[in-house]
Amino acid sequence: MEAEDDFYVRYYVGHKGMFGHEFLEFEFRPNGKLRYANNSRYKNETLIRKEVFVSQSVRDELKRIITDSEIMKEDDSLWPEPDRVGTQELEIVMNNEHISFTTSKIGSLLDVQESKDEEGLRTFYYLVQDLKCFVFALISLHFKIKPVPI
Repeated sequence: MEAEDDFYVRYYVGHKGMFGHEFLEFEFRPNGKLRYANNSRYKNETLIRKEVFVSQSVRDELKRIITDSEIMKEDDSLWPEPDRVGTQELEIVMNNEHISFTTSKIGSLLDVQESKDEEGLRTFYYLVQDLKCFVFALISLHFKIKPVPI
């Protein structure tokens, strides 16, 4: 069993544009805290912040998703650099390894196919999709986004 402090995941995607600094960010901390933030000024929305502690079984599933993706074998040196369209960052600390990826926002698989490292960027793209779905499911399970009026 790995040490509790040996596991950390952070994902960020964002850009600065017409509506200011818009971003989505989440992180799983070593103590099991999931922190989520979504900032958008579109239609006068505001910053949404959520924090929740997740169980060991949730952390184990997250580790399995990351391990199965084989992202720890990848290298972002041939991936598109962040640009005016936006930035994505993924940082993982797991099994005594620490990786950090930075690339531009990926609009679709077409962007992946046009990359110099199509296979590596595809791995990143699908892992990010899985992580976002996982986090959105956890957040929606723990919080009612639109509470029912009493």
